[in-house]
Formats: sequence, structure tokens, C-alpha cells
Amino acid sequence: MATAPRPTPRLNEGGAGARAERGFDPLVDVIPSAAPRRRVSGRHVRYGVVAIVAVLGAVGLGSWMHDRFTHVYINDARIAADLIAISSRVPGRVAEMMVSSGEMVTSGQVLAAIDVQQAEFRLAELDAQLKSIAAERDKLAAQADLADRQTASAAAAARSRKAAAEATLAGLASDLTLARSALERTEALLGNRIVAQQRVDADRAAFERARQAHERGRAEIDVAAATLLQAEADRRQLVVLRHQAEALSQREEELRVQINRQRVEIEDHRIKSPIEGVVDGVFVKPGEFVTAGQRLLLVHSPNEVWVDANVKETEIRHLKVGRRVKVTIDAYPGEIFEGTIARVGHAATSQFALLPNPNPSGNFTKVTQRLPVKIAVAQRDGKLRPGMMVEVVVDVDG
Repeated sequence: MATAPRPTPRLNEGGAGARAERGFDPLVDVIPSAAPRRRVSGRHVRYGVVAIVAVLGAVGLGSWMHDRFTHVYINDARIAADLIAISSRVPGRVAEMMVSSGEMVTSGQVLAAIDVQQAEFRLAELDAQLKSIAAERDKLAAQADLADRQTASAAAAARSRKAAAEATLAGLASDLTLARSALERTEALLGNRIVAQQRVDADRAAFERARQAHERGRAEIDVAAATLLQAEADRRQLVVLRHQAEALSQREEELRVQINRQRVEIEDHRIKSPIEGVVDGVFVKPGEFVTAGQRLLLVHSPNEVWVDANVKETEIRHLKVGRRVKVTIDAYPGEIFEGTIARVGHAATSQFALLPNPNPSGNFTKVTQRLPVKIAVAQRDGKLRPGMMVEVVVDVDG
């Protein structure tokens, strides 16, 4: 017996029993409709889905291409800062380390201490030498004062004696002149037989006494002059003493400079932080011997950070100093930082490579070069830390 054909089900036709009999059809059971509709085939559904996907893809591709033409994307960028290597200016054993990695420090804070015992001994030795020189200089000053007084009185006495001898010689010269005149007169009278020979002999004896007295007067002047010269020579010892005192003063000044330098060296045994920042690393431990210039710690200022980026040479024309950029940090996805281009490099990074890339064979492969760019960015809650990877977006039309 032939079975009658089952009628074509309508949308939302029948109840649960009817649906169970014909099976679940989403196009019939899900889409409500008050009026009867024709059943949509699966091929039409697939065509519709493909068309929707194609439209969405075209829109996404157009948006992506628009962004690529209007923005420069830089993914080769890092947070940078001035990492200051703190070293010791003097050699010695590390006596104490006051800080550890990650600790915040203030400007002038003592970070480490080098054993200062030998430097203090040297300072005490220089102080003793300075006191000894000061005592010697005071001694020379006393000797110079005493010599000044003694030689001054001796020189004054010699001058007085010379003056007296000169005055006496002047009187003796007059006596000599008178005796000579008397002798000449009596000798003339003797020729005329007016006076006796005895008178001539007496005048000749008087003349000889006057001459001898005059000679003694001249000798007294010479002795007084010699004494005066000796006194003046003795006073020249004052010049020698003063020169010695000046030499000691110079030596004393040199010692004062050495003492000041030694005090600075003692102060250098206390390693201080030059900035307010954070300790990035500690490379020595107490008890180790360090040399002058050896790196002890590494610090940086967390508020003075920037972004170092390497931009392709084909995109460098879009970057100008002062242009604003957006910076995203890999460590904080979804958070955007505002930045400003502070400097654009004038040489490619390849120019600073330690190993050059010669081309002796003549085979050439063109490689896009990159130029360094510095981007100023403000710190935010200490999140920007040197070495972090970041991405930069530059609006070419901005």
C-alpha cells in the first residue's frame, strides 16, 4: 500500500510532537515568523556568511592600511636612563656597605666605607710636621729679633767711634799744620842766625809728635770703619734668618696643602651618592679589597628616564623634534604613556658597530638601516624602568 507524501513543514508549524517527527531545523524552529516562508538552503547561508566575513575583512584591511600610511610603528624601543657607576677614588679594603640593590638613596648619602686607618695615620704625621715647622719658624724669628738688637747697637757704637775718630783727626790735622809752620819759620830764622839751634830742634820734635798723633788719628778712623763694616756684616745675618723663616713658611704652606688633600682623601673613603635615585646593583662585599676606579655600585635617577628607539631609515622623514607620540609598555598592556621626540640621530646605528661589515666580494645585499631616536617621556608611579621593552606609535598627520 502506497504511503502518502508528508507535507512540507512551515515555519514554527506544529508543536513539539511535529518537531520531533521531522527533526530540528534551525531555519524553521528558531526564526519566528507569522507568515509562511520558503525554507533557506544551506548553500545560501554559507554564501551569506562568506559575504559578511569578506566585508568585515575588507573593512579591517582598509583600517590597517590607513593606520600604516598615517602612523609609524616602532617596536624596537627600550626605556633608558643614565646609569651612574659609582667607584672609589682611593684603594683599600671595604669596611662596610650601607645599601643594597633596589634601595632608594638621597643625594650625599653614604653608600659604602673604605678602611681609613692608614689615611688617618698619614694625617697625624703631617700635623706633627706642621707643628715642628711652626716651632722652628718661631725660633728663627726670636733669633732674628735678638740679632737685630745686638747688631743695631754694635753698628751704632761703630758709627759713633768713627765719627769721634774723624773729629779727632781733624784737630790733629790742625796741630800738624801749626807744627809744620812753626818748624819752617824757626828753620828760616836759624838761617838768619836769629834763633838758636835748640829752638829748631824743639819745633822739629813738636812737628814729629803732631805728625805721629795725626797718623794715630787716621788709624783710629780705619779701625772704627772696620768695626762698622763688621757690624753691618753682622746685620746681614738678619737677611739670612729672614730667608730661612720664609723658606719655613713656604714649607708650612705646602704641609697645609698636603693636610687638606689628606683630609679630602679621608673623606673619599666614604662613598656618597651623587644623585637622588635607586641602587641598581652592588658589586662588592665588605672585606674585599678594591682599587681606585673600581666599580662598586650602580645607581640611576628614576625620574630621569626616556625611550631609546631605532627607526627605519625609510620612516625617519616622518619624525620631527617636538612631535608627540604614544608609548605602550610591554609590562603594562593597555596603559598608554604620552611622549615627545627630543632628538633624532644623524647617523645610522651601523656606523657605531664594533665589527664593520666590508664587502670585498662585490656581492651586495641591501639592508634597511636604523637611526636612533630619543623620546622624552614622563615617569608615572615609578613604572618606567631602564631596559623595559616598549612600543611607540607616531601619528604622521599629528
